[in-house]
Amino acid sequence: MEIIKYPSEQAVTAAMQSDEPLLALISFDGSTALVSQLDEAVEHHILLMKAGFKDTDIDKFFRIVLDRSGADWTFVCPPDYKDIPFKDKRIEAFYKDGFAVISEFLRSIGYLVGIDIPKRYRRHPNILSGNNY
Repeated sequence: MEIIKYPSEQAVTAAMQSDEPLLALISFDGSTALVSQLDEAVEHHILLMKAGFKDTDIDKFFRIVLDRSGADWTFVCPPDYKDIPFKDKRIEAFYKDGFAVISEFLRSIGYLVGIDIPKRYRRHPNILSGNNY
């Protein structure tokens, strides 16, 4: 996995040592990750642009906000994810793939923390489990 640290390796490393909140984007195939301090990038699509990607590529990445206490996953499954036509199967694949790829990223940067989907993003996982809240 290629990890791109924005604005620099030194700045992100210092932020990690200070346990500042970080934004990270991890490509669906796990080949590329972008990471930055939250205050530097502000939002995921802004981090994409600052790192030289198109902001419209946002639907090609898993998105998390993390620190040493955990990783919050912005769970937004694109309607064309893996070209799976059935919504429940698409969300299921996105969920499974996301946990695998995000876990690998977290391990690779030395963050052995849990992954949480904040309540505001649980609509799709709740559909799979039969919970409608």
